[in-house]
Amino acid sequence: MSPPARAPEQPAGTVSYYGRPVLKEPAWKTPDVPLYLFLGGLSGASSVLAAAADLTGRPRLARVGRVTAAAGVLGSLAALIHDLGRPARFLNMLRVFKPTSPLSMGSWTIASYGPLAGAAAASDLSGALTAAGRAAGIGAAALGPAMATYTAVLIADTAIPAWHDAHPELPFAFGGSAMASAAGVALAAAPLAETAPAARIALAGAGMEIAATEIMTRRLGLVAEPYARGRAGKLMLAARALTAAGMAGAALGRRSRIASAAAGACLVAGSAVLRFAVFDAGVQSARDPRYTIVPQRERLGRRAARAANTMPAPPPAPEG
Repeated sequence: MSPPARAPEQPAGTVSYYGRPVLKEPAWKTPDVPLYLFLGGLSGASSVLAAAADLTGRPRLARVGRVTAAAGVLGSLAALIHDLGRPARFLNMLRVFKPTSPLSMGSWTIASYGPLAGAAAASDLSGALTAAGRAAGIGAAALGPAMATYTAVLIADTAIPAWHDAHPELPFAFGGSAMASAAGVALAAAPLAETAPAARIALAGAGMEIAATEIMTRRLGLVAEPYARGRAGKLMLAARALTAAGMAGAALGRRSRIASAAAGACLVAGSAVLRFAVFDAGVQSARDPRYTIVPQRERLGRRAARAANTMPAPPPAPEG
């Protein structure tokens, strides 16, 4: 039995046998995993913001950051467990400590970070054990950058083309997005008198997110198509528009409670939408064999060309 004819819109040699996908589509659920990606980043960056606010004498901004960090990690863990099906599956991940595995290190990061963030928030809200609560907050802040970016490393470690090929920029995109979302919550919830650092963090984080995603989509070539087409493309445009609006509001609306809250809402929404866009682009790229086959052949061609250029010249033929 011969295989079916190739689809006319795809070049010969870029479809798999019988039209089957080359890669298995991710089994992760929506919205569970995109929310897990978003809330973990929001939590990690909020811990850093809370520690900075505490050290600079902004207690109400610190409280907003601590509560956001605790709520974010709890929501992130809940979304992860819901996707896994039962809590025991998360606990099973902690049976192994493997520094070379992003999944193992991510599991240990969230397991170590969560109690610290929760203790810092509980102490702040109750007024009890303030010294221990501040120490827990500093510990959470130390793990905050890892918490904000490890999910980018986790998905980039898969074979999904739109994720794996984006591994140089994806941690910066997620890190900047996490900073913007944490600052967005602070702009919306903290008193205006204490939000100046949050506005600066919002501008830095949003700028990093936009720059990283722009560099990523320009560099990826063919593999960038899923980020620009279909639902993922619409979500990417929405994420960029929301983040840009949040940047403008953070820069211009520092004296208005309403403008500050609106800017914060845009930043948080843009950060969440970005995670959904990245997740959907990855699923799309797994479905189409072109995004796996074409880049592989291009890499093989470049290696062959380099090998040919480094081969020594043949010796001259003997005279006579």
